[in-house]
Amino acid sequence: MKKLIALLTVAGFLTFGISNSLLAQEENAQPTEAQTEQVATATETVATMGTDEAAAPTFHEVLKKQFIDGGWGFMSVVLLVLVLGLAVSIERIIYLTLSTTNTKKLLAQLEETLNKGGIEKAKDLCRDTRGPVASIFYQGLMRYNDGLEEVEKSLVSYGSVMTGNLESGASWISLFIALGPMLGFMGTVIGMIEAFDAIAAAGDISPTVVAGGMKVALLTTVFGLITAVILQICYNFILNKIEGIVNDMEDSSISFMDMLHAYSKKN
Repeated sequence: MKKLIALLTVAGFLTFGISNSLLAQEENAQPTEAQTEQVATATETVATMGTDEAAAPTFHEVLKKQFIDGGWGFMSVVLLVLVLGLAVSIERIIYLTLSTTNTKKLLAQLEETLNKGGIEKAKDLCRDTRGPVASIFYQGLMRYNDGLEEVEKSLVSYGSVMTGNLESGASWISLFIALGPMLGFMGTVIGMIEAFDAIAAAGDISPTVVAGGMKVALLTTVFGLITAVILQICYNFILNKIEGIVNDMEDSSISFMDMLHAYSKKN
């Protein structure tokens, strides 16, 4: 995030500097009669293009129109699935981001604290550090007096609990991913039924009669697939974050046990 902000800041400064230099060149330059005529012609062209663009609908207007044409009642259900899926995804992403810990730095601080302050100071360090890795270390230190075998069992059992907490909510996202296309295909079936009802009422097959139902069928399918694609990207990102945190938990637990073995031999 810091690199992104720095990059945007540099780009802003560069853009501002280039704009100022161009303005300075325009102020110093003396336009000729030919250049004046070219500027007038370009101005007329831009004005004509601006009029055409102003008449064209915006993306928001097109999206709103297609949403209403697809049947606002049924499309609202698809939109609700998208909103709920995004809400769960954002909550999980925030939780996993806050759960990420610099394990190498934590292990170095923990080793230094153990050598200088002992088990109690190490407990305080783990208690004041955020994340599942520090919580696992704390549970292990709580059982240090019971022996290293109990510490190892505690790490394994509590690590399973923390993994379950990390994976909590992912099943809801997968449910919303499945519901999006299913609702879209249901809308397709409903649209086809409406098309056949219109044909039966008119007693004739014509593009005008069939177009309404077919449009509803296609729009609901498209919006359902878009919902699934967006949530699938979020879901894969969340799974990748969980996998990274779990790997850190396992690797750091091994280093933690080695650290406790070395500390027990010294004391």
